[in-house]
Amino acid sequence: MLVLSLTALAVLCVVERFPMADLLVYRAEGEAVVNGSDLYGFTVTEWDLPATYPPFAALLFVPTVWLSPAVAKALFLAGNAALLALLVHLSLRMADDLPGAARLPGAEGRWSGRGRGWSRPAVVLAATAAALWLEPVFQTLVFGQINLLLVCLVMWDLGRPDGARAKGLAIGIASGIKLTPAVFAVHLLLTGRVRAGLTALAGFAGTVAAGALVLPSASWEFFTRRVFETARVGKAWIVDNQSLQGVAARLAHTAEPGLLWVLPAVVVAVAGLMLARRVHVRHGQPGWSVMVSAFTALLVSPISWSHHWVWCVPLLVLLAAERARLGAGQGLVLAVAAVFSARTLWLVPKHGADDLRLQWWMQPLASPYALLTLGLLAAAAVRCYSVSLSGAASGWAVSRSWESTMR
Repeated sequence: MLVLSLTALAVLCVVERFPMADLLVYRAEGEAVVNGSDLYGFTVTEWDLPATYPPFAALLFVPTVWLSPAVAKALFLAGNAALLALLVHLSLRMADDLPGAARLPGAEGRWSGRGRGWSRPAVVLAATAAALWLEPVFQTLVFGQINLLLVCLVMWDLGRPDGARAKGLAIGIASGIKLTPAVFAVHLLLTGRVRAGLTALAGFAGTVAAGALVLPSASWEFFTRRVFETARVGKAWIVDNQSLQGVAARLAHTAEPGLLWVLPAVVVAVAGLMLARRVHVRHGQPGWSVMVSAFTALLVSPISWSHHWVWCVPLLVLLAAERARLGAGQGLVLAVAAVFSARTLWLVPKHGADDLRLQWWMQPLASPYALLTLGLLAAAAVRCYSVSLSGAASGWAVSRSWESTMR
């Protein structure tokens, strides 16, 4: 399955001649470091794409300068495929820790090979073959993006035992490359793992220091000016952007939604992080807590391009594992997979400013990821609240029974 899937992907890349535009930006950043030129003063490709990452990322991109574009593209394609397999493995490992995993009959066989004859490597390879065609993953590959690397760094770090040496450091390094993983430093702090959270912040500070040491002027420019220029990254209202700002802009038919997205984003950010804390601390489900924080960050970020949503891979793995262990059907898993595979956002009119003139019935097609994850977060909140209520009611009944017995 994986060989066929990779072959089909390679043939498609050759036939369509995907430019891997983001990889070309990374190479240009590396060249700017090597040549000592202005890191934030260039644009490349026919779309005039600029550098948007911190200077530390540009340091890591220097090796791409020594490769031809064709070799760099091939290596990025192969590397991202390998990272996808690693992400599936890390997701399965996180699913092993779901409550009830050791108590349900046959739960081990779902992943270890007993019962149904599927070994863990076979599951990883088959899931990787299928996940290559999820829209966020596919876009990451054809753009030459680094989303899978960042998610793997975060997932690996969070999957380590609490108290492990330097836990949080990989999250700090990921944050130094692309800022947004810094939400998981907050996640660690909110879930009571203060040492790991501080380590993540220290790791991020180290990347800032490394960038400032080698590229002092670029570092000053980025952290005092460029980091606030959202428009530099791209137009927030186009369907490529699946964050709340993109949804609000398209619903209101305006390129500047202002408070129409800021207020909902603040509410979702606070509610989402508090929900992540509750899921981890009160319900003992660290895997689902990570998912809540990840999708909260994607929703409230000013821009979350569709290829940023590679978090759909661990989401699907955790959903599949939970449904299997509950003995439930996989209809929900298939429905979520369909949303991330259907590519409905590319079916609506998007020439010029058409994204801002969509009819009401096209809005769900234009914002599938944001609407889906809002629904999932709401369902998680209701589930946690219901469990808490039932637990409180049970505790009250036990207390009353005990008091009656004592009397």
